[in-house]
Amino acid sequence: MSESIHGHQVMQMMLEHGAALTKQQLKNMMHITFGVDTRYHTCSATEMDADMLITFLENKGKFIDSDSGITTAADKICNH
Repeated sequence: MSESIHGHQVMQMMLEHGAALTKQQLKNMMHITFGVDTRYHTCSATEMDADMLITFLENKGKFIDSDSGITTAADKICNH
């Protein structure tokens, strides 16, 4: 069983990438970085796959939409 990765780590990875991504590109990057079977969690949800985490973060307003795709910002990552 793979470890669970916190959504903050995914958002940090997006910041380090530094460019907008489509949701599919983000999913692919998550699979390459963390593994295809990795589960994700946040401060309020657990046992999510990559698609579920992307939807969760989007619904929580953690992404910034643009014509090129999505980005995030450091102030959208909670610090607890």
